[in-house]
Amino acid sequence: MINKSLFSLTSIVAVLLTAMTLRFCYWENNSANGYNATSWDALGYYMYQPGFLIYGDVKNLQWLTQIDSIYHVTGGILYQANKVSNGNFVFKYLGGICILQLPFFFICHTIAKCENVPQDGFSWPYQYSIMLGAIFWFFIGILFLRKVMLHFYSDFITGLTILLLFLATNLPQYISIDGAMSHSWIFPMYCFMLWLTYRWHEKPSMIIAFFIGLTCGIATISRPTEIIILFIPLLWGCQTKDFSKQKWDLVKQNHTHVYITILGTIIGILPQLLYWKYVTGNFVYDVGSKWNFLSPWFRILFGFYSGWFIYTPITLIFIAGLWFMKHQPFKKSVITFFLLNIWIITAWSDWKYGVSYAGRALSQGSAVYAFAVASFLTKYYYGKRRLWIFLIGIILIFVNFYQIKIYNSGIYNNFSVLEKLLKSP
Repeated sequence: MINKSLFSLTSIVAVLLTAMTLRFCYWENNSANGYNATSWDALGYYMYQPGFLIYGDVKNLQWLTQIDSIYHVTGGILYQANKVSNGNFVFKYLGGICILQLPFFFICHTIAKCENVPQDGFSWPYQYSIMLGAIFWFFIGILFLRKVMLHFYSDFITGLTILLLFLATNLPQYISIDGAMSHSWIFPMYCFMLWLTYRWHEKPSMIIAFFIGLTCGIATISRPTEIIILFIPLLWGCQTKDFSKQKWDLVKQNHTHVYITILGTIIGILPQLLYWKYVTGNFVYDVGSKWNFLSPWFRILFGFYSGWFIYTPITLIFIAGLWFMKHQPFKKSVITFFLLNIWIITAWSDWKYGVSYAGRALSQGSAVYAFAVASFLTKYYYGKRRLWIFLIGIILIFVNFYQIKIYNSGIYNNFSVLEKLLKSP
């Protein structure tokens, strides 16, 4: 039963205002634009839009040299695209993110024309619309996350979870400051998937089944590893043997929905396959990522360079909360996703993930971990423990924002030196 209190909505407003404030605190970093969001990795996700919609050139990228000379977007070397045997360039980063960015691209393209600034895809309207677009999608996502959580937790626990989820993790960095990167755009996909999954299990619908597949497809062509989002609907309702039997009986009764979900997934993935076919001649292209699944880099979790548990210790509550989900329908979904996600992220060959604050590749899955946090708070946030949890939460939020400040000042990167010193004899 949904509690009608407004605390959770107030929490969302507080989080949104914080995200916007933080965004404006880091508004300028580039002399040409004020702020250049579409650079480095973010350029790789964004290149599809100017390439297709402005220059009509995604094979030779003849426009990029001049753009880079003005805005310095590549980072000094074009690693965002590879040259293949037929002489064409192919983007290294997949195109799912640009699908979510499209509405904001068209808006800023119109603004650029009205303001008489270059409609080149990289002038200030494009930069600011992408940054604010990331916050917009986060806001929509957190609304859907709230709707799901209210069916399992009180309004107060839901609101408190939302506050901690944003303020005490690395989400502020990757929603507000580095919002043009993939993490901010993938986060709402998990929120949508959680809501869609809940809705289908409550009242199966072909439309819901289609959007489950579509969300899975778009998430997969945003970052291929996000295909594990499929385990959310797949294992939902499988908390015990009896419930698992009921769940699969429900699937059998609505077996056509399985085909609809597969169709939605194919449609979601299709734009990427068509792009690869267009530039390489093949529907599938190996972007070149390497994985060490038998020897993962646990320093991503515990290392001083960017350790998830080290710099955002609230993540330890994520683990503790897994024990308190009891017989909730999402139990297996959350636990399976948690284990697979950590294994995949720690197994990537580039364990530093370029420059990263608190394991940035783990940030988009925070929506799923919200259920673990809420389960922990439901168990312990009462009586005398309430004051202690409140104080610890305030400390974690303060420490997180302090570290975000020093991370963006460049001091944080020196922690890799500290890690080497600690390992030396």
